Amino acid sequence: MSHADAAPRSHAGRSSADKLVRLRGSSFGLVAMLVIQFILGMIYNLYGTAPTSKKSIGLFSSPVIALHVILGILLFLAAVAQVIRAVGARHRLTIWLSAIGLVSIIGAGFSGLGFTGSGAASASLGMSLAFALALVCYIGLLVVLAPAAAPAHAAAPADAQRSSTT
Repeated sequence: MSHADAAPRSHAGRSSADKLVRLRGSSFGLVAMLVIQFILGMIYNLYGTAPTSKKSIGLFSSPVIALHVILGILLFLAAVAQVIRAVGARHRLTIWLSAIGLVSIIGAGFSGLGFTGSGAASASLGMSLAFALALVCYIGLLVVLAPAAAPAHAAAPADAQRSSTT
């Protein structure tokens, strides 16, 4: 197979379609990670010791909060990689959604740090709202990057009509 027969490739060695498929896959991964992060946060909220203005909690004071913190760091790294992929794909909407998702994850992280230090309801709300915005961004990416539906064949109704007459 010669170079002329190969599919058109971008400067990075992957076609634009391949980059968008990878971007969609990483978006799905981020959605899954955010859902797990939410579940861990709710478990700690229901069964953990809440911080107060006089007594903070350590980031590794329980296994659940430790997993929550570790997953938060992994979410940050995955969101940075997502922005890099979006920039590489040169698809403007995916760049914006990925960047807003990253900023939201950073905001949730800082709100979480504030919450563990003070137990302030506003920090908890900030964490929740930032999580929701990040989730909306990555679900939006899944929608924007959804594979195109297969085109309907014009011959399909004629085939159905022929089979009903035989």
